[in-house]
Amino acid sequence: MIAFPNAKINLGLYVTGKRDDGFHNIESVFYPVPFCDVLEIIESNEFSFQTSGISVTDNINDNLCVKAYQLLNDTYDLPPVSMYLLKNIPAGAGLGGGSSDAAFTLKLLNDVFKLNITVGQLTEYAAMLGSDCPFFVPDYPAYVFGRGELMEAVNVNITGVYIVIICPGIHMATAEAYHNIQTYSTLNIPMPHQVQRDRSYWKETLHNDFENYAFTQYPVLKEIKEKLYQSGAFFASMSGSGSSIYGLFENKPNVDFPFKVWQGELL
Repeated sequence: MIAFPNAKINLGLYVTGKRDDGFHNIESVFYPVPFCDVLEIIESNEFSFQTSGISVTDNINDNLCVKAYQLLNDTYDLPPVSMYLLKNIPAGAGLGGGSSDAAFTLKLLNDVFKLNITVGQLTEYAAMLGSDCPFFVPDYPAYVFGRGELMEAVNVNITGVYIVIICPGIHMATAEAYHNIQTYSTLNIPMPHQVQRDRSYWKETLHNDFENYAFTQYPVLKEIKEKLYQSGAFFASMSGSGSSIYGLFENKPNVDFPFKVWQGELL
């Protein structure tokens, strides 16, 4: 059985405080993007995990797909499987590729072995694998809060908008990004209301708190964002803690961008 784990972008991202458990509270809107990896899982005589495309960790036990299998295996005593992952979404880019792979592994295993795990239960399992993982279980636009594991559906629709995602190959460690947050945000307008305003306001009202540090350390990221606006984007932002920068356009832009990773219409 085959699935296509997709990426996400952040429409605004605010770090609102430090938690007692060492994590940070955030507020953001996650929006799914049809830029996908390819994941195949079939029942087998012995467990195996293979990858191609963009390189991932050499230790397969560190891969979130493998961890997702092990998590369900602890409860359901699953048969061995062969897993194959074609990796297209860059790691360390703020696009949620690894989290998506993990969530789709849970969903595929549920389908392959007819485990009858509910969406709510799958979301709970996904939260054990990583803060962003639960989003990719229902995989719809969502207001995300807490450490990123809590979410509510949000009414924002940018279907048909053209997106360009650019990643210059700079790996932004999430821990480093959080460590360099200087002040915590207080939102005067709740996140769901911000994205439900006319998108002509987004450039002025939606922000990513990680950009200040990232743009200081890597000025090329700021240059990419500025070029996206110069090319006609109605909104441009860094996604997650970086380092990918995306631009949203009403129509397909007639400009070539450096370091382009993916472009297409949002579904």
